Amino acid sequence: MTDAQNIKPLTSLRFFAALWVVLFHYWPKLDFAGATPLFVEKGYLGVELFFVLSGFILCHVYRTSVEERRFRYGSFLWNRLARVYPLHLATLLGMIALGVGAKLAGFAVDANILSWESLPANLLLVQAWGFAPQAAFNHPSWSISAEWFAYLSFPLFAWAALALKNRPLIAVALAVGFLAGLYALFQTLAGFPLTQATIQWGALRIVPCFAYGCALHALWRARPTQNRVAAVAGAAVSTVAVVIFAANGAPDALIVTGLGAVIFFLARTAQAGTETFSNTTLVYLGEISYSVYMVCVPWKIVFVNAASKILQLNDEHLPLWLWLVFLGGVVPLAAISYHLIEKPARARMKLWADSWDARRLSAAQA
Repeated sequence: MTDAQNIKPLTSLRFFAALWVVLFHYWPKLDFAGATPLFVEKGYLGVELFFVLSGFILCHVYRTSVEERRFRYGSFLWNRLARVYPLHLATLLGMIALGVGAKLAGFAVDANILSWESLPANLLLVQAWGFAPQAAFNHPSWSISAEWFAYLSFPLFAWAALALKNRPLIAVALAVGFLAGLYALFQTLAGFPLTQATIQWGALRIVPCFAYGCALHALWRARPTQNRVAAVAGAAVSTVAVVIFAANGAPDALIVTGLGAVIFFLARTAQAGTETFSNTTLVYLGEISYSVYMVCVPWKIVFVNAASKILQLNDEHLPLWLWLVFLGGVVPLAAISYHLIEKPARARMKLWADSWDARRLSAAQA
C-alpha cells in the first residue's frame, strides 16, 4: 500500500486548494473593471477541498490502527494539535500585535479584529462552534477550529468507514447523498449556504466533507489500480470538470462532489506508481500550504494598507503589477513561517510526546 507520506499528488493538491482560497480573498483588491470570474467567486470551496482531503488522509494514516484496535486517541489528538496549533497561535498573537500596534500609532482598526470577547474561543480552537461572538483576529483560523472538531470525533468517522469497508460504493453514495441533503436542508433552515458558514456553524461545515473523504478512502483502498493511464485520465477529466463547474457557477454540492473525484483519481495515480503529479516543487508548495492559508489574511492587511498609504490609493485597489507582487509575496512569506514556526514547533511537540512515552514506559518497567 502507498504510504501516507508518499501520496505526493495529494500533497501537491493542497497548494492549489490554498491558492484558490487566496484568490478568493485577494481578487477584490485588484483594480479590475470587469466582474469577478465565477471560478474565483467559488474560491471559498478551497476550504471544502481541504476538509475532504483531511478525511481521506486521516483514514489512510489511522484506519488500520483503528481496525486492529491499536489506535491511541490521546496520541492522535496530540499529533493533530502539533500539526495545526503552533502556527494558529503564532498568527493569532501576530494579529493582536498588529492591531495593538496600529491603534497605538493612531490608525483605525476594525473592532472585529481585536474582539477580546472572542479570544478564549480562539485560544481553545472552538471559535467555529458558535462560541465566538465575532470573526476576530486571523479569520481563516475558523476552519482550523472546524478541523479540530473533526479530529475530536474522528473515531466515529473511522468506525463508520470500517462498517462499510466491504461496500465502499455504498459508502461513497451515502456520503454524497448526506452532503447534498445537508446542504439543501441547511440552506432552507438558515437562509444561507453551509459552504459559506464560518464562526457560525463552521464546525458543521466540515462534517459532510470529512465523511466524504473517509468514504473515498474506503473505495480507493478496496479497489486498488495499477492502470496508470486510467488513473491519470481520471484525474485530468475530474479536474477539468471541477474547473468548468466552478467557472459556470454550478451548485456547491456538485463542485464538492467533483473535488472528491479529483482527490480519488490523484490518489490512484500514486497507487499506480506514476509521478505525473508529484513534481518536487509542487510537493514542497503543498507542504507549506497550511502556512499559505494562515498567513494570507495578515499579509493582505499589511500589504494593502501599506500600499494604500504609500501610493495614496483611496479605494485600496491595486494596479495589476502591484497586485501580482502582493499575490506572489504570500509564497515566500509562507515558506518563512513554515521553516521558522510550523515545522520546528511541530517537531518539538512530537519530541515532547516521545519523551513522555519513554518516561511512562520506564516507570512501568521499574
